[in-house]
Amino acid sequence: MNGLNFILNLYDMQYIQLAEILGINKQNITMWVKGKQKIPKKYLPTLEEIFNIDRAYFAKELSEIEKLEIQKEKLKQDLKPIISKKEQEFSIGEINDIIEKPIYDKEEMNTIEREIEKAKLAQRFKECMDIVDNNPHMDTYKLIVELMEKVPHEIVLHKTIEALSHYYKVIPDWVYSEPEQEDFEEEIIEVFASNEY
Repeated sequence: MNGLNFILNLYDMQYIQLAEILGINKQNITMWVKGKQKIPKKYLPTLEEIFNIDRAYFAKELSEIEKLEIQKEKLKQDLKPIISKKEQEFSIGEINDIIEKPIYDKEEMNTIEREIEKAKLAQRFKECMDIVDNNPHMDTYKLIVELMEKVPHEIVLHKTIEALSHYYKVIPDWVYSEPEQEDFEEEIIEVFASNEY
């Protein structure tokens, strides 16, 4: 969906209202929304100021993650949340490290943060499956999904994934959740070694 169209719908603003604010014809807004005409650069700072949303979002087709990010910004404007505390969490990405995750006093903010995190994980999962066109390990992905569906809260699943992450150096050695996890990992790595993995 076109960014401007999504933002106008989200803010419940009519084309005519925006046209009046910008001092232009409603037809210009219609052309921008339909993608028949680019938004002139001179209007982007004004749009950014009106909606308090980065100008890059207005003139592009939005991904699901970008839509959630825009909704989050609107929620921030509407609710004016306060960070009530911060939780430490291991973050996997360009830099694998412990980060401080903000917890807001408004549950709507925490909910949208979780939705963004889930959308990013789903996108990464899909990208992993698309790395190879005819992926020889589709059965592994199927097993992962089955486990996530059937035993998402099972401690053995969590411990095994964490052990594999240490084994393959996804999680640095200094990151451990508890002493018993270290024992579990030592045992599982012995199994790998004895089976010549």
